[in-house]
Amino acid sequence: MGSPLYRRVRSLLACNLAFRTAGNNNGIKSWLKPAFISKQRLSLPSQSTILARSYCQHTAQKGLIFRQMFEPISSTYTYLLADCETREAVLIDPVLEEVERDAKLVKELGLRLLYAANTHCHADHITGTGLLKKVVPGCRSIISKDSGAKADITIQEGDCIKFGRFHLEARATPGHTDGCMTFVLNDHSLAFTGDALLIRGCGRTDFQQGSATTLYKSVHEKIFTLPEWCIVYPAHDYKGMTMSTVDEERRLNPRLTKSMEEFVIIMSNLNLPRPTQIDTAVPANLVCGIQGD
Repeated sequence: MGSPLYRRVRSLLACNLAFRTAGNNNGIKSWLKPAFISKQRLSLPSQSTILARSYCQHTAQKGLIFRQMFEPISSTYTYLLADCETREAVLIDPVLEEVERDAKLVKELGLRLLYAANTHCHADHITGTGLLKKVVPGCRSIISKDSGAKADITIQEGDCIKFGRFHLEARATPGHTDGCMTFVLNDHSLAFTGDALLIRGCGRTDFQQGSATTLYKSVHEKIFTLPEWCIVYPAHDYKGMTMSTVDEERRLNPRLTKSMEEFVIIMSNLNLPRPTQIDTAVPANLVCGIQGD
């Protein structure tokens, strides 16, 4: 691991990242020696990767702070969005065990966390919204009115979560649960789909008011109608994928590219095990998680 070859390759990768981050693709040319890289062996980045890079550059230009974080036990993604100017922020789908991490990041970035919002009443982990309210003064919890859960603010179709110059539009996408919401950034450049739409998959429909028919309609009518370049960020991923696009899921999702009848059959035969935390997670999430009292 400490060989000259290893150090050379590591430096090359670091340099590549630095130049790409700075938007300079020419400065790296002097590093591209035939002994290390062959043009014939270079793989082109996927369309989704290009879109993700473009979006990251775009968010910085328009003043949006964006972070994606991961909790490994439940494979949950938590998302932080903030306005660079006003420093107002919103956190989507926080996890109880990662509240310290999230609060620390908010403080390090000098943000004012206005809201901690859940895309639905989760069954596989306890939300961090209750404890966040304790450790981050001024933070308020948000969840769908149709979830039946308690929160400082309950929202429904068409409502907006505002932070600085930005807002998230709430789109009701039930089917996994009655209260599932997809949050769409005001310019439609990205969507936080919760469990309604996962990367090459979707949330299960065999408990918590689940309905395969309803979920199919929700995804096709509320998510697949977004621009094809809209980046999709789900609440979970179990295969190491971080994002997708509306176009990719419309073309490649092995479940939701089927007819509704085929989809219902697929969802009826998943035979998935019962979530290990459901008996503690659902009751806790119905009251906005652990309150920290």
